[in-house]
Amino acid sequence: MDLGNIVKIVETTLTGVGLHVLGAIALYIVGRWLIGFAVRLVQKALSRQNIEPTLLRFLGNTIAVILNITLVIAILGYFGMQTTSFAALLAGAGLAIGSAWGGLLANFAAGIFLVVLRPFKVGDFISAGGTAGTVEEVGLFVTRIHTPDNVCTYVGNNKLFSDNIQNYSTNPYRRVDLTAQITGGANPQQVIAALKSRIQQIPNVAAKPELDVVIASFTSAGPVLAIRPYTNNDFYWQVYFETNMAIREVLGDGAFPAPIPVFGIQQVNDTAVRA
Repeated sequence: MDLGNIVKIVETTLTGVGLHVLGAIALYIVGRWLIGFAVRLVQKALSRQNIEPTLLRFLGNTIAVILNITLVIAILGYFGMQTTSFAALLAGAGLAIGSAWGGLLANFAAGIFLVVLRPFKVGDFISAGGTAGTVEEVGLFVTRIHTPDNVCTYVGNNKLFSDNIQNYSTNPYRRVDLTAQITGGANPQQVIAALKSRIQQIPNVAAKPELDVVIASFTSAGPVLAIRPYTNNDFYWQVYFETNMAIREVLGDGAFPAPIPVFGIQQVNDTAVRA
């Protein structure tokens, strides 16, 4: 075989392989576009049925994963691989991976229960799995949460489902818990009246239930007041910080004496000790 024939064979082979590669790339691009189009189409159709965003995103992610696996199998079939054998291999690998990564399957199962039982939905402010924040998305394996300090946190679905879940968005209002130390020489009724009058002026403090200002405990400096305004969850931090400022204004304007701890000192002489 001369050099010319070898070059011709190599050129023919490379041309065929190149065309296959270009065809696979084109198939991948078109397939990805079709997958995105199909997912958007399904989500739009379901949204017309007033399906919750939590379930919409979960179904969208599930469909996208299934279609992407199908696309990979189709590309391998385009290259001449036996897709039936590959599917069997994939199923066997799935069993092996499932045995090794039981936690991954647990997260998937927990995600299904979270969507079905709906202890929270997208947009709710929750505390679960050691994280507190606003739910952005319930995925196949993890839930995306934005914390109040604007950190995107991914928490495993199984960790959320197996832990206590506090949903602050379910009830129409939430209580703000604060305390204030007053002196024992002050009239507590006057202090309570002044605090109530000032705190009720804060925007977004709920009229019902009424604001609570009561004596919670006592220290060496005097009574400790429990101050508990109620507000909608959306305004919790605004009411929290403005109530602190209101306490400072009422107790720090000089109308009431400052709390000072009182200690008693008793002198014991040597005779009393020996006796």
